[in-house]
Amino acid sequence: MTSTRRMRLAVALGVSAILVAGVAAAVVQTAGDSPVERLRQDTEAIHALGISGVQARVIAPDGQQSVATSGTADLNTGRPVASDGYFRMASTAKTLVATVVLQLEAEGLLSLDDTVDHWLPAVVQGNGNDGSRSTIRQLLQHTSGIHDDLPGYTTPEEYYQQRHDVHSSEQLVVRAMAHAPAFQPGEDWGYSNTGYVLLGTIIEKATGQPGHQEIEDRILRPLGLDQTLWTGTSPTLPQPHAQAYQFFGPGSVVDVTDQIPVGHEVLSWVTTTNDENEFFRALLGGRLLPTRQLEKMKQTVPVSAEVQQMWPGGRYGLGLVERPLSCGGSYWGHEGGDGGYITLNGVTADGGRSAVVSMSEARGDTLEHIQEQENAASALIDRALCV
Repeated sequence: MTSTRRMRLAVALGVSAILVAGVAAAVVQTAGDSPVERLRQDTEAIHALGISGVQARVIAPDGQQSVATSGTADLNTGRPVASDGYFRMASTAKTLVATVVLQLEAEGLLSLDDTVDHWLPAVVQGNGNDGSRSTIRQLLQHTSGIHDDLPGYTTPEEYYQQRHDVHSSEQLVVRAMAHAPAFQPGEDWGYSNTGYVLLGTIIEKATGQPGHQEIEDRILRPLGLDQTLWTGTSPTLPQPHAQAYQFFGPGSVVDVTDQIPVGHEVLSWVTTTNDENEFFRALLGGRLLPTRQLEKMKQTVPVSAEVQQMWPGGRYGLGLVERPLSCGGSYWGHEGGDGGYITLNGVTADGGRSAVVSMSEARGDTLEHIQEQENAASALIDRALCV
């Protein structure tokens, strides 16, 4: 289940402000707690919600790492969670895509003000959609208004029916074009996976290489992130990895590890907590973008009222989310959720301190469970960065 589907469910159920009044940690920090002990407590708090497996990693400005795991990687065998286990990156890969787009802008190969039609003529059209009015910046920022209609499952039966379906980027865009825009370009904010599918195709038009290859050449190889891998249409992950579970309700927990990610041409990535930390540290530390482009990436707009309740105080830049810290200031990141894996991350503004927590079970059956999981993971990130 994608992050967007989790958000849609929260919206459909009518998010209550009472449930999201704060993201206080589920355990109380004491003065004598070490960073590792605090992290262990927070992973245990997430596991206590019913999440099968949790792994978390924090990297301090001096490079020192704190690692903790909780729960099990396999409900059948009880094997422990590996601290270096792979998981699906899901929507966090949007930050990879955005970074490449901004690199291309820095090189003069495209402009953020280019229209979609400039690169993809007659692709965004019909039912009120108009690619001559939508820009690359708006795609990055989720202000294009393009409707999101990605395939997804809400029941075990739908999972088994759809798990090996393959959808090309063209097919996904056609699905979106069957709907009127959610709003006119630039007039509101609405999370759109389809917008990033289009960005992957624009990268290919601008460079002559698939978007995933540009991500490999421009980000992963220079940083030595050899545990971040494009999986394409493979329904499996490298070892080690925790099995991924979807909680559909009491008595209905399904192993959903075996599936082909939607948007596979540019968004089908697996990674580890170490690599995800290192990517965000490099990005915010200025090692991937010139100062001008990084500042553009960090220019944020308000998110929708519904998503605001998933990310209290959150704002969206260009493929990057800004969220407030309880100790003052803010942090940057981009969570991802797909196929049972839910991952939150955060890095301080200078790239010095970072944290990633990956959970191998999505409790998406009720609003309360969605919010509990989101809040507990957000609290872990907040405590890890507020030291």
